[in-house]
Amino acid sequence: MQNLTVRDLRRRWKPHKERLHQIQPDHPTTIRFHRTCSWLDQSQALIEGTYYDLALINQWIAFNALYGQWNPDNNEPCPDRESWRRFCNVIQEIDHTQDVETTLTEHKRLVMTLLDDEYLSSFYWKEPSEKRARQAKKSKFDARTWYLEKRWLMILERCMERVYLLRCQLIHGAATYGGKLNRTSLRRCVMMLACLLPAMLKVFADRGADRDWGLLCYPPINVS
Repeated sequence: MQNLTVRDLRRRWKPHKERLHQIQPDHPTTIRFHRTCSWLDQSQALIEGTYYDLALINQWIAFNALYGQWNPDNNEPCPDRESWRRFCNVIQEIDHTQDVETTLTEHKRLVMTLLDDEYLSSFYWKEPSEKRARQAKKSKFDARTWYLEKRWLMILERCMERVYLLRCQLIHGAATYGGKLNRTSLRRCVMMLACLLPAMLKVFADRGADRDWGLLCYPPINVS
């Protein structure tokens, strides 16, 4: 499946955007889509320039715009991991055209390299050692079974967990900008999201326009 550009995705979304606007100006689902495309567009330009650190940050912001949930009881965003896991689950449920499945199948080799990278494993970082490094690679062998059993949600979540770890390293200042040590891992994560995000956004546009995606975080406020 050829990756859709942001222009392609916006064109696909336009009929839903116009319809939802009639129901409610500044509809939260439309805002999610708009915010995501704005960051995804920037990430695609950064990838072309091989600015992978910034590309990954922009990609995750784009993803976060889709999955972010507001907790009205605490008046703050819901926990990150909980929110993106829930979003992935819904996307997999409504993916009737198997866009995510196709992406994971076509890029199986890339999936395997992510799961084989101990530096993207939270298990490894709890106690870095050669033994832990070998144990951290177990997901790669498990994934062979997941593919045979068509456990697409499991594969998707494990991929996103690996990307999320590197995202956290960057956001929390646990990596050097342009550093040499994480170039391979970073490039793989960026390439994975470059394939997965358009696929998920296509599912969101085709099947998710009328779903309730939860309370929007920080909706735009019009001050007159």
